[in-house]
Amino acid sequence: MESFNDSAWTDKVDACLDQHQSKPCIRLAFAYDSIIIQHIKEITGRQWSPTKKSWFIPDTYKNRCRFGLEVEHGMTEPGHVYAVTPELNSLCHELLQKVHDQIVLRGYSIHTLKSYVNHLKVYLQQVSLHHDPLAMTKADIEQYLLARGKQKKYSESDTNQHINAIKFLYEQVLKKERMLFYLPRPEKPLQLPKVLGEHELERLFRAVPYLKHKAILLTAFSCGMRVGEVIKLRLRDIDSERMQIFIERSKGKKDRYVTLSPVLLDILRQYIKLHTPTPTDFLFEGQEKGQPYSSRSAQTIFNRAVQAAGIHKNVTFHSLRHSYATHLLEKGVDIKYIKELLGHFDIKTTERYLHVAKEKLVNIKSPLDYLDPNI
Repeated sequence: MESFNDSAWTDKVDACLDQHQSKPCIRLAFAYDSIIIQHIKEITGRQWSPTKKSWFIPDTYKNRCRFGLEVEHGMTEPGHVYAVTPELNSLCHELLQKVHDQIVLRGYSIHTLKSYVNHLKVYLQQVSLHHDPLAMTKADIEQYLLARGKQKKYSESDTNQHINAIKFLYEQVLKKERMLFYLPRPEKPLQLPKVLGEHELERLFRAVPYLKHKAILLTAFSCGMRVGEVIKLRLRDIDSERMQIFIERSKGKKDRYVTLSPVLLDILRQYIKLHTPTPTDFLFEGQEKGQPYSSRSAQTIFNRAVQAAGIHKNVTFHSLRHSYATHLLEKGVDIKYIKELLGHFDIKTTERYLHVAKEKLVNIKSPLDYLDPNI
């Protein structure tokens, strides 16, 4: 049963409208609390995002009431998903089709395509009620964005995506002059990566009894891979002669090489030798022969290992990648090399790990501690 009227826990949750997997939803933020998580798991359609480290629930009348969000026109029936405004007119449909075609021609990801189209649907539905979208000036758009921002119910990432989609429509599709909006963009909060220590990692890997599952987690940590990169590895990507692993078309369609650890190579050889059926294409095949292992299953392996190892940190599969980068940094590897190993485009992304490594400074003793206490 869903705890619809229970405010004892909902008052501790910060809820805002957002998008997840290109669908309107409500994003929940709160300090880690197992009781709150248990309540959220009772909500129909809830989803945990390991990458965004947030819970998402459907944007419905009931869920808006539950967390005190404004119930707007079109949400009068419980369970009815919010519809922003009436149907799009023919001009809006034409503009959305042009955006779609332009994104496809540029080879952008399916995630970008869905995100831009969904944000522009909302934008066009709103402005077309009173304006011609083609006649919107920069000042008009700024007023629209300011009004939207004053509602204070959208996350930082949602607002930035909304602005980027609007800029794409006018600058890239309609070929207008570049629009520099003179209003503050919300900054994403600086969230330091969650990292596992060496002893925690040892306990984690020992807690995995199945060789294939252990090989998946060791590959992710040993090479600093994202879960999507691990499951897409093919046998041909493992180069035991050069002791390298080739990661093809990862995030941003970027190829890279990472070092193949001799320890990992031994584990992979044992796995391939002993596993039935023997992998023929993908290194880690799923239940269907010739198809890759699912990312959801890999995340489940990690979560079970964390629980079995008695680790109480709020970590995800991606924490193996964070741990890889932080441990390299702490062992003296130059951050420029770590940037290439992780496949980052911008060194600023890699520099987040400097903050985590600096936590070691807290444990450095003062010179005073070494003096005779009877001074």
